[in-house]
Amino acid sequence: MKLFVFDHCPFCIKAMMVAGLKKVDVELVYLQNHDVEARVEKVGANLVPILETPDGSYMAESLDIAAYFDNVDGQPIVAAGRQSDRISSWMEVAGYFGSHLIYPRWMMIDLPEFQSEEANAWFIKNKSAMIGMTFDEAFANSEEYLAKLNVELFKLDWLVPPSQRHNQLTYDDVNLFPFLRNYTVIKGLRYPGHVRQYLDEMSVLTGIALYDSVAV
Repeated sequence: MKLFVFDHCPFCIKAMMVAGLKKVDVELVYLQNHDVEARVEKVGANLVPILETPDGSYMAESLDIAAYFDNVDGQPIVAAGRQSDRISSWMEVAGYFGSHLIYPRWMMIDLPEFQSEEANAWFIKNKSAMIGMTFDEAFANSEEYLAKLNVELFKLDWLVPPSQRHNQLTYDDVNLFPFLRNYTVIKGLRYPGHVRQYLDEMSVLTGIALYDSVAV
């Protein structure tokens, strides 16, 4: 099987983390960010992740792929989530500050989906429009966004690290961890102890590396 992904894409990580958790034999293929045609020709839309299944067919939608990986051996282990509304509400607020912080930083580290000038230019054009400012402007305002995102991180008082629940992962983790993992590219965030523990333990359990060592 092949899984077509971007490393910075939280929806791709939803699928990748379950594949890692279940030790699924899948080849990761990193597409270039600007190569819309490579996505459209497979699933008829500009989407990632995309799974090429053993019969040669293609599958999109991150949670569907995550569920496919969880059930590939007939023994699913990821439990249903119970915090979807709470997660959505938190991400709606935190995501505003987070996007202004992480978008410029993706251009400052070495990611496989940004290995051409075209890929970088496509991302900058689209994401600058989304945040309503240039990446230089967003990066210059990092201190302001950092302070606000730090406040939001301390509101995750309900988050429980895996080791405190017998390493039982749920779809709440599948929906939240990829976004928190992206925030590790931001130098200067202050994680409450249990949030830091959550990130580190989830990384080990799923095999998804964090960005701490290259944070900007």
